[in-house]
Amino acid sequence: MTIPDDIAAINHRISFLVDRHLGAPAGTGIPRSCQDIYDAVICQGQASNEGGKRLRARLLLSIYDAIQGTRSADRDAVMDVACAIEVFQTAALVHDDIIDNSHLRRGKPSAHVALTSALARMATAEDPANALPSAVEHIPHIGAGLGIMLGDLLSTASIDIVNAISNHMEHGDGVLEAFLNMHREVEIGQVLDLAVEQVPLNDPHRLAEASLAVFRWKTASYTTVAPLTIGMLAAGADPHNAAAAIGTNLGTAFQLADDLLDIIGDPARIGKPTGGDIREGKRTVLLSDALNLSNQRDRSYLINAFTADHRDEGDVREITRIFKDSGAFEASRKRISYLWFEAQHAINRTAHKLQFSEKACHDVIQCCSLFIPEALR
Repeated sequence: MTIPDDIAAINHRISFLVDRHLGAPAGTGIPRSCQDIYDAVICQGQASNEGGKRLRARLLLSIYDAIQGTRSADRDAVMDVACAIEVFQTAALVHDDIIDNSHLRRGKPSAHVALTSALARMATAEDPANALPSAVEHIPHIGAGLGIMLGDLLSTASIDIVNAISNHMEHGDGVLEAFLNMHREVEIGQVLDLAVEQVPLNDPHRLAEASLAVFRWKTASYTTVAPLTIGMLAAGADPHNAAAAIGTNLGTAFQLADDLLDIIGDPARIGKPTGGDIREGKRTVLLSDALNLSNQRDRSYLINAFTADHRDEGDVREITRIFKDSGAFEASRKRISYLWFEAQHAINRTAHKLQFSEKACHDVIQCCSLFIPEALR
């Protein structure tokens, strides 16, 4: 199956699975007075799952196919598990956008923003003149709450998908356990991500250590390590060490690249304005490198800017300059390139151990390369 065909198949299956597993079973009694809002949440669940490169699903399928081949009797079941990781990712992104107060996701309103807009339309649709000001005032709060619950519903749906199929897989033992472990690691990672915001800026090495730990727990866990682990388990292989060796390097490089592109990327390609992490004041590895490498004046500017309540567009421009002039951008590029090199070596070691064909090894490397822009490898 070609990459475009694979993406089309994944998208089609995700839509089907979300329709089947998201929300209450038919006939379970949603009150009529709540039906419109409930329907808006379920509809947004489908909308939030649209788009994306499906990298996690493709990685899981790639490693599975390398071991078992595309004609395996369990291939359709494994496709569902791969789709479940994508549904979980959507859940994580819905929650992320609320935590970060991000208004855009993939070039469209983020879920809680879209739900807030839907509520506003409902509040004024029947009788705009008599819409209660107090009700309208609380709409953003309710929209954020609905966004949180949508994330929870999607997370539960992802577990439901895996639970429904894993018992019917030849090598399904451990797949559900690995999937649940992934959930837990991401949740711990989100806690750590918020905790990093309290790390003092006078110790760049401590900040870098904490930020890299977040990458491992919050990003690599479900972006690369879990797809590789679950794909290997589903194929009957032991993922011990191999999945982590490939996935931790690849997932960390992926997040470093994402942070770099947040500042220097093309807004049309990344689906949001550049400089978002700076505006939010996020404590990143880029920031730790800049603090470590910059001169005293620029270091003081960074500390003052990132401990302030707000950063304006002038701050974004100046911080971007400091990141560039200090060598932080170049340090990030070198780190990404090194991690990609290590990930490829780990793939080759795994291919030798599991006796992949030359083509299968090439296909896995090609799939992994999609996680990192070519210019940064």
